[in-house]
Amino acid sequence: MIIEAERSCLLLVDFQGRLAPAISSAMETVAAARRLALAARLFDVPVIASEQNPQGLGPTIEALRDLPELVIAKTAFDASRQSELQDALDEDRDTVLIAGWEAHVCVMQTAFGLKMNGFAPVVVADAIGSRQPASKAAALDRLARHGVEIVTSEMVVFEWLQDCEHPRFKEALALIK
Repeated sequence: MIIEAERSCLLLVDFQGRLAPAISSAMETVAAARRLALAARLFDVPVIASEQNPQGLGPTIEALRDLPELVIAKTAFDASRQSELQDALDEDRDTVLIAGWEAHVCVMQTAFGLKMNGFAPVVVADAIGSRQPASKAAALDRLARHGVEIVTSEMVVFEWLQDCEHPRFKEALALIK
């Protein structure tokens, strides 16, 4: 499956500042998610963020706060249960790229929920994190075994481009370098 920009949506799951100190390689995952969200802007791909219990965990981390068009507060681990997300998702944009924290809880449950609702979830491995690397690895393994695509942020950008003659090629390349 090729990831096409016109069929994509980017979901940033629970990148909240109070979680950051506990997440393994947190800033690397934030950098990958930011790169992906900036690329999404280049290709007119909608960006949505979720926040798990924002009263307790605070808002989306500052490095990503200005990028989503919509931020959805939630208490369920599976963001797809939120009516605001259901309303925001477009059946013509059935490929939902997922970046976020924690891989083995909210990211995984959201991917499974989206899949059950007829979407094609794609988890961006370098843009997800967990407290323990083993939890992230187990989540990626389980997701793959259940038919969820696993990619990297760079793979997504090049699939959105499709051609080095794309008018946004240089801008997209600058995000990767």
